Amino acid sequence: MLTDIDSANNLVELFLKRADEKADQPFLGAKIDGSWQTLSWREAADQMCLLAENLRGLGLKDGDRVCLVSENRPEWCISDLAIMAAGCITVPAYTTNTERDHVHILDNSGAKAVIVSTEKLLRPLHGALQASGIAEHVIGIDDLHRQQSGSFTFHNWDKMLEGEASAARGAVEQRISGIGRGDTACIIYTSGTGGAPRGVLQHHGAILCNIAGAAEILIEDFGIAEDERFLSFLPLSHAYEHTGGQYLPISVGAQIYYAEGLEKLASNIEETRPTIMVVVPRLFEVLRTRIMKQIQKQGGLAEKLMNTALEVGERRAADSAKFGDGLKDFAVTRLLKPKIRQRFGGRIKAMVSGGAPLNPEVGIFFDAMGLTMLQGYGQTEAGPVISCNRPAAGIAMHSVGPAMRGVDIKIAEDGEILVRGELVMHGYWQNESETARTIKDGWLHTGDIGHLDEKGRIVITDRKKDMIVNDKGDNIAPQKVEGMLTLQPEIGQAMVAGDKKPYIVGLIVPDAEWTLEWCRAQGKQFDCKKVQELPEFRNAIRAAIDRVNKDLSVVEKVRQFAFADEPFTIENEEMTPSMKIRRHKIKERYGERLDRLYRA
Repeated sequence: MLTDIDSANNLVELFLKRADEKADQPFLGAKIDGSWQTLSWREAADQMCLLAENLRGLGLKDGDRVCLVSENRPEWCISDLAIMAAGCITVPAYTTNTERDHVHILDNSGAKAVIVSTEKLLRPLHGALQASGIAEHVIGIDDLHRQQSGSFTFHNWDKMLEGEASAARGAVEQRISGIGRGDTACIIYTSGTGGAPRGVLQHHGAILCNIAGAAEILIEDFGIAEDERFLSFLPLSHAYEHTGGQYLPISVGAQIYYAEGLEKLASNIEETRPTIMVVVPRLFEVLRTRIMKQIQKQGGLAEKLMNTALEVGERRAADSAKFGDGLKDFAVTRLLKPKIRQRFGGRIKAMVSGGAPLNPEVGIFFDAMGLTMLQGYGQTEAGPVISCNRPAAGIAMHSVGPAMRGVDIKIAEDGEILVRGELVMHGYWQNESETARTIKDGWLHTGDIGHLDEKGRIVITDRKKDMIVNDKGDNIAPQKVEGMLTLQPEIGQAMVAGDKKPYIVGLIVPDAEWTLEWCRAQGKQFDCKKVQELPEFRNAIRAAIDRVNKDLSVVEKVRQFAFADEPFTIENEEMTPSMKIRRHKIKERYGERLDRLYRA
């Protein structure tokens, strides 16, 4: 299996090989009209080849860019592969993009065609298409209302799948024989925690290198079964899901089921019974809070078992196990862990966390509950996976594991993590100056600060550009402090600041569920804005911050805080689609409020 990945010239070639091997076995699953339905590997391959040939029939040429705007669904995978099979380059775009975002991507990429899934997603895209004026074709996966199109032509998905499958397959095979590992597969625009998104040139070899390293972990540490199943719910336009949630399962011949959305994720997990899940830390934080609340409400034996599991888990993580922990763990394994595992479908082998740092306390919780969690590390510019914890190397919650297969790591004098290997991007699209700043002598400068522990595992301290340097020259890692704050039941979201200032201050979004319960207990009307004006409510949040401060150094302590007007969301541009806060946007909005905290 690894030999196939190593020897593949491109992603389409690898997919067609797996499709021939798996034939009529289920490949892509989605819920349609209330029931889960699947598309076989053979059907997906036929559709992919037909779509590729019809894209060529529209006049698209080698190297042309095709923008893909769709929620996660089988057609996303088929479209992505078909674009590459047509000799073109995929440009994924987030479904949360505004018209302005779409204009930037269309203009910057010069996309000649766009595949869009629904009428809803066409609305912000339509104005961008007219403003840009570059795209010549729009292909609607669902039936789209034909608006005045201007300079582009609408095409129907079903029409784009017409033709003779075997002839299309022959044409695709001939074309992809000329596509090598060094050729560009896609341009993935970074989600932009600071400034306008940049187009990362990911070549076929970068993604193949990534999935070979990840597949090695799955094969050697967990074993690959015939019915391996991934549940896809992070945006496929994000490099992490694109590689880990689409091409990794393809590489090992696994099924991909598409979740209906975050609001239905819990029920989808139980229904589809996945074996592997690729997630971001924020989701783990939410799930941990939800599970803990449910068990605490049950009280009695369930709560006692949870507390015992956490105590044992914390000692195990600290290598300070006590006599009798084995017996306690045996009781938890018999009475609590099976119920927790059932909430995740009962077949889960591993959950892989990436996209942002994971608070060790969250990792310890899931490990204590009997769920294997592998924290990974990477960025879009590196395929995106650089390292991953694995059982064989010893999982350590403080680290993101050793470098994956085919990846070289070194630490610069200032602590920056440097990466080298086939996984490193070929540069930013039409941005030579930024490319030269980021890649020097073949080494990708990640912008992350960290070190290697005694076992060669990477330990991340913080983002180099996010690092707070106070007025005394002390370095403070904001993500560490924010992660600890958001683990408090009272706090939903947090951002800390203090660059060139005498101390750290925080911007707090109270947890909505906790606030509702607090209002009921105090006999107050539930109003998120008004309740923040109450001294007793402020004191409750202050108490939560003080609990965190006890575990922080003097320079890290949050001295003052203010409330945000509303949660940080993708819609108000204060979070990226991968659930990371956009500091520059939040500082633009609340900078004056934070500055006033130093005059209080």
